Amino acid sequence: MTGIHITRRAALAGTAALTSALAIPALSRAASRPEIAHGVQSGDVTHDGAVVWARADRPALIQVEWATTDSFADARRVQALPVGEPTDFAGKLALAGLPSDQDIFYRVTMADLTDLAATSEPVTGHFRTAPAGLRDISFVWSGDTAGQGWGIDESRGGMRTYATMLGHNPDFMIHSGDTVYADGPLLPEVALKDGTTWRNVMIPQKEKVAETLDEFRKQYLYNMMDGNVRAFNAMVPVLYQWDDHEVTNNWYPNEMLAADDRYTEKSAALLASRAMRAFHEMLPIRSNLTEPYRVYRKVAYGPLLDVFFIDMRTYRGDNTANDETSATDFLGAEQKAWLKRELAASTATWKVIASDMPIGTIVRDGENFENGANGDGPVRGREHDIAEILAFIKHAGVKNTVWLTADVH
Repeated sequence: MTGIHITRRAALAGTAALTSALAIPALSRAASRPEIAHGVQSGDVTHDGAVVWARADRPALIQVEWATTDSFADARRVQALPVGEPTDFAGKLALAGLPSDQDIFYRVTMADLTDLAATSEPVTGHFRTAPAGLRDISFVWSGDTAGQGWGIDESRGGMRTYATMLGHNPDFMIHSGDTVYADGPLLPEVALKDGTTWRNVMIPQKEKVAETLDEFRKQYLYNMMDGNVRAFNAMVPVLYQWDDHEVTNNWYPNEMLAADDRYTEKSAALLASRAMRAFHEMLPIRSNLTEPYRVYRKVAYGPLLDVFFIDMRTYRGDNTANDETSATDFLGAEQKAWLKRELAASTATWKVIASDMPIGTIVRDGENFENGANGDGPVRGREHDIAEILAFIKHAGVKNTVWLTADVH
């Protein structure tokens, strides 16, 4: 047998080659693992449940575990949810049967539907369920994210308001609409009066007004590119409603955008249908099978607080001079009946009505009125709906109502 002599250099080279060859499959597997790039969210928290949201980068199985400690020693897994192209790889699950007034930690993992062994790095989140008894409750409230051309400027720390809110450790946030600015394209740079430059993070879908379903979806994903937003969403549940900029400024269902050259799609109703779908796909809102894209709802947060979210956009008639002597559509008959019924039935000490528009501020849309307030004088047009609700609150003896409104800023 012929002897074989292997030098030290050859041995090292062979070992390196073998190591490299063995490493390639592992690296390939790592590169092929799903990614959760936009963080996790929770919302619509009650005393025994919440909605959890996440998004993958491919067809995947959303796997969610929850526990009462951050060690996940007592973790419980819920039924997994497959997601794919129809929802842009996003999905949400309702967690139920949770203990009340309890810190809940949840962990989300994505499994590739073409190879269930390929799983993402887990992403964790937190919320606290509503109390069954009395305790102090704190929440933050705002509206209008990334509007008027101000997007994410990473050199300035991004959306630092979210970091400030997180520092207060609230039980939840109420976001009263204009959650995105679908009609507000961004510029890469904006010159400021102090001589500095605001530099927006850019994606193609923020360079124009949103018209397609993909463009509406990406408005939400843009906001989640900000680290402050992702950190806040992971730790604090957000209760959402919408306003006008989720579709376009001052829109109403019958509107045709004939004079707005930015839009190739002129039907506000068609734009709104795409915007509604994106809003519900990209945010942790409970679904209502009676009306799947309904925004108005009640979120009960223990014996001290009920929050009533109303929708002043979806059911309105045309923007007019608002001088009609009879009532014109604003809230819609079904929403008004629901709000009266729920207010009368509420036993909560405080009843917060989250309204996407002010109820007393005059807001114009060119020569027409955009809101439901005309100022002094007899009740006209859309004012009838607001007057009807306020009269009901008074005569039904509904106590401790607080209105939180947005839109005008």
